[in-house]
Amino acid sequence: MSAGAESLHTAPSEKHRAAGVAFGAHALHDGYTDLIYVMLPVWQAEFGLGYFALGLMKTAFSGTLAAFQIPASMVAERFGAPLVLALGTALAGLGYVIAGASSGIVILAAALILGGLGASTQHPLASTLIARAFSGRQSMTALGTYNFAGDIGKMAVPAIGALMLTVMPWREAVTILGSLGALAGIAIYIFMPRLGDATAAHATKAETKAVVPVRAARHGFPVLLSIGVIDSATRMGFLTFLPFVLTAKGASLPTVGFALTLVFAGGAFGKLACAFIGARLGAIGTVWLTETVTAIAIAALLPLPLEASMVLLPVIGIALNGTSSVLYGSVPQFVEPSRHQRAFGIFYTGTIGAGAAAPSLYGLLGDAAGVTTTMTVIAGAVLLTLPLAAALRGVMKTLDAA
Repeated sequence: MSAGAESLHTAPSEKHRAAGVAFGAHALHDGYTDLIYVMLPVWQAEFGLGYFALGLMKTAFSGTLAAFQIPASMVAERFGAPLVLALGTALAGLGYVIAGASSGIVILAAALILGGLGASTQHPLASTLIARAFSGRQSMTALGTYNFAGDIGKMAVPAIGALMLTVMPWREAVTILGSLGALAGIAIYIFMPRLGDATAAHATKAETKAVVPVRAARHGFPVLLSIGVIDSATRMGFLTFLPFVLTAKGASLPTVGFALTLVFAGGAFGKLACAFIGARLGAIGTVWLTETVTAIAIAALLPLPLEASMVLLPVIGIALNGTSSVLYGSVPQFVEPSRHQRAFGIFYTGTIGAGAAAPSLYGLLGDAAGVTTTMTVIAGAVLLTLPLAAALRGVMKTLDAA
């Protein structure tokens, strides 16, 4: 065992620091990403934007985030993960600061692109930090908690932003929230442990005993990614149009913020609950369950009054986010251990990229056919995952027989 590996496996303080940095970064970055949903109605009123333009605002942030994740990993290899993650966090916050000073749609879009560029550093670097700090069964638990931390940020930051909008202008609110990025970036650079590649290499060699069958790698992973792409597009499309569905039902801006919090709270619970459901039903059965519930619940939301809609939203959140937890946890089954990091990078890029494109594409439909029709299409599109899940079952049988 190398010295670096030994120190990592026997130093609880390093693990605690790694967990604190990764969990905190994930919460803040995911909070920044989903704060946009609260701001969409505000920007619509401020700048007179249509649904397509609003979708582009979301795509500006999330699309940049998705596109630069792999480059962010390459930059971190050269300059070090602590520096890159710290600067990325500060840059994500700076995007909101500039958005608060924007005088038009062009500057607002540029600010969101800048914020997305900074946010692109979080997923690949923070998840790799957790993987290097925790090994074996600890890795699965730590990564699950890391994912849950992101959901905490999705609940907290949009809710805080919505509350701030009730007592101050939106420009001041986003400027204050964006300034937190600079403080977080300093903390990340100071406290993030400097873990080397030797530890990850050691863990891979010591803990890997099986080789994934070639058929699983060639066919299983692309199908799994396809399910993830559709699931992510459904989630982002739904969240983009949810504020407008609720506004049409008479919801105020604080109510919309609370509604999003209910969805994210359900999503956080769904990630944990689906881990247990997946252990009992298996990944394929869980995908069938969650995606079917997602489609039915979204369709049922449309005719309901506001009060009943608020009750249904946590259920939608459970199904909407629960699938992603199962898919993410299934990636290692279809990829050789030596290629896990690259596979996770591809999976993150594909799913987040689909989520980034979805608001714009569904925005075009929204402008042409209206919100209700668009939401109906979103509910139907998620059912495309079911035949893909059936195809994946055959690959799973290959793994079981290997």
